[in-house]
Amino acid sequence: MTEKAPWITYRPELRVLDCTIRDGGLINDSNFTDAEVKAVYEACCKAGIDYMEIGYKNSPEAFPKEKYGPWRHCHEEDLRRVVGDHSFEKTGLKLCAMADAGGKSDWKTQIGPAQDSVLDMIRVACYVHQISEAKDMIEHCHGLGYETTLNIMAISGASEAEISQALEIGAETSADVVVVVDSFGNLYREQVDYLIKKYMKAVEGTGKEVGMHAHNNLQLAFANTIEAIILGSNRVDATMMGLGRGAGNCPMELLLGFLRNPKFKLRPVLECIQNTILPMRERYDWGSSIPYNITGQMNLHPRSAMAWRSSETPEDYIGFYDQAVADI
Repeated sequence: MTEKAPWITYRPELRVLDCTIRDGGLINDSNFTDAEVKAVYEACCKAGIDYMEIGYKNSPEAFPKEKYGPWRHCHEEDLRRVVGDHSFEKTGLKLCAMADAGGKSDWKTQIGPAQDSVLDMIRVACYVHQISEAKDMIEHCHGLGYETTLNIMAISGASEAEISQALEIGAETSADVVVVVDSFGNLYREQVDYLIKKYMKAVEGTGKEVGMHAHNNLQLAFANTIEAIILGSNRVDATMMGLGRGAGNCPMELLLGFLRNPKFKLRPVLECIQNTILPMRERYDWGSSIPYNITGQMNLHPRSAMAWRSSETPEDYIGFYDQAVADI
């Protein structure tokens, strides 16, 4: 053992974001009930979690209301129906929503001034080739009074040159945070080390923080989040019981148990899991399974594994493996 203990992670400046409803909405088209969203919201407030990502600011034209639930659009009347007259001053929790680049969000018209909203932050998500639009989105939202983040998705599939250029542009934006997003759950510790250090160097001197959003295809989401924290990431994402697309995300209950900050309370999260998230198991499929592991190993989007898990032969692992290899 060394004399230092870098895993002792009590840092008052470290912020935790719950994205249970937003990321979990990818498995049910954001069709959570008001009671389910309210349960997660109240758990976040009681647990001392810093941010809750309550859904998307996506276009009703691209994501019609006949199919997608209200948490895909986050209209103000829907938000207030669940969280009431929410404010950070009352709860200690900040609310945020994600807006996608690439035509998925009507960000020029759909996002109103922060002073008129219960939302405190807009998280702008893009792929590397969408970085120019993402920059415009960030400046638009920042000008409306929101905190903002830049979430560069599927970073494991981007080239070195693409990552460098995206970070160069991102460092010039008004974003408060630039987030490493392991969309395919493909990264190992050494890659997390490299990317966190690269991101931190890119934003050095700008006042920006570096965040981590990990998926669990290789069952490394928690470990990779720990690694990011040890390296200095002060913004980390998690979901209750790992709820999220495919293999899911870093589990909030594990993350809070790891952090040495007495402000975080584990019991409200466990209560929400027991009473609200666990019953969803009867309706939705998420979490570790061999098809998701295969897509993680192959650095593939998990949509093919999700489709396989919904088929008549969800546990035909050989069949899925042969299909995945044939499609490469």
